[in-house]
Amino acid sequence: MNVTLLGQFWLVAVLLALTPGADWAYAITAGLRARSAFPSICGMLSGYALVIMIIAFGIGALVTRYPIALTVLTFAGAGYLVYLGTSVLWRRVEEVRASDEPAGNGAFGQFLRGAGVSAINPKGLLLLLALLPQFTSPSAAWAPAAQMLVLGSLHLLNCAVIYSVVALLARRLLGSRPRGSVFVAKASGVIMILLGISILIEGVLDLR
Repeated sequence: MNVTLLGQFWLVAVLLALTPGADWAYAITAGLRARSAFPSICGMLSGYALVIMIIAFGIGALVTRYPIALTVLTFAGAGYLVYLGTSVLWRRVEEVRASDEPAGNGAFGQFLRGAGVSAINPKGLLLLLALLPQFTSPSAAWAPAAQMLVLGSLHLLNCAVIYSVVALLARRLLGSRPRGSVFVAKASGVIMILLGISILIEGVLDLR
């Protein structure tokens, strides 16, 4: 692979992962409420891995060719973010302060929620769809699909490190401060709702 393109993509990918958004909001919530944020972060990484494979093997081009597929994804992603944010806001203060997930929301539930946050995040899909092909080299020995898989793996590594640090800092800095943890958890819920609504509005405007 082209080492220069690889370095340029890594820098862009780091900046993207450092930008607060739905992933950050969910990582903070998982860090505050779950016994371990590991299942949640693994879920988010699995969701992005699925998106990367879809793009690398050409289905991303199919989504671009048929805009209705992206429209459906946009509304589904927006609705899911609003649902997650609302569920955080509706929880009682005691539940937000709890160190463990409520009954029925164990490691597998955290994993599925994390996968949902990243896999049906239309902005994440659009960013990867726009970025991955741009950093491949037609003159490289590897096929474009293989190059995109390598670039996507680099993005996953960035996300794994940054989201883990975000969840850990949320636990360390706010875990012993009940009022602060409640405020941040609620604020994360509001952020997810606002992101969902903004994505929904953009989707409606694109239909006009």
